[in-house]
Amino acid sequence: MNTHSESFELKARLELALSASEKARSLILKYYQSPDLKVDRKSDDSPVTIADRGAEELLREEIIRAFPEDSILGEELPPVEGTNEFKWILDPIDGTKPFTQGVPLFGTLMGLEENGKLVLGVCRFPALDEVVYAIKGSGAWWKIRDLEPRQAKVSEKSQLSESVFCTTTMTRWEKIGKQKAYEDLCRNSYLARGWGDCYGHMLVATGRADVMVDPVLSPWDAAALVPILEEAGGHWIDFDGNPSIYTGNGMAVNAALKDEVLRIISQ
Repeated sequence: MNTHSESFELKARLELALSASEKARSLILKYYQSPDLKVDRKSDDSPVTIADRGAEELLREEIIRAFPEDSILGEELPPVEGTNEFKWILDPIDGTKPFTQGVPLFGTLMGLEENGKLVLGVCRFPALDEVVYAIKGSGAWWKIRDLEPRQAKVSEKSQLSESVFCTTTMTRWEKIGKQKAYEDLCRNSYLARGWGDCYGHMLVATGRADVMVDPVLSPWDAAALVPILEEAGGHWIDFDGNPSIYTGNGMAVNAALKDEVLRIISQ
């Protein structure tokens, strides 16, 4: 595929992802803060709702209608094997626990692999009416409500003592034997907060936080994040410093703090 054709292919899929995630937003908000919302438990005891399942069904339908040859991997439904080099990786509601608690810090994630490399990411926050998105080589962008998109950039803070550190939940650090690393990051940061899930990662991408670490996650939690963080001038990496979504952990961090945070994590 030549560069012009490749650019067209990615831009067309970005338009699809922005449109489909906006449609999913409307579906999700029908259930958000509803007193009648029923919460089920999956085999791993994580919560799932009709909004999760319905949003993923909608996203899949939109993808299949526009790009029937693309593969799809999602959190809630079986994978779809396509016939070309593109694979969508979907999380209809990243942060189902905040969603079920009526807290607005949850997002819809759509990542795209091309020949195994992540090249596109969209992270939409239905209750906040914000979206952050990127395709490789075109920068990362942050759109709030009806305002014009602004370029998303990570911070330039180089000292952890001046930085905001986020994570999703403390108990996951204990499960993987990294309690000391968690305590060191909390102790040495200017501010430590539990602004978790994809919201914490997008705080880093937009320069509002500097480090966000998830000690336990799945590929669909991370696929959309990699291109966004990279295009915003930062990094999305696992605990070994690699941009992999398949090793079960990961972090968003600006360029200046990456080595220090990795050193703390590796203890």
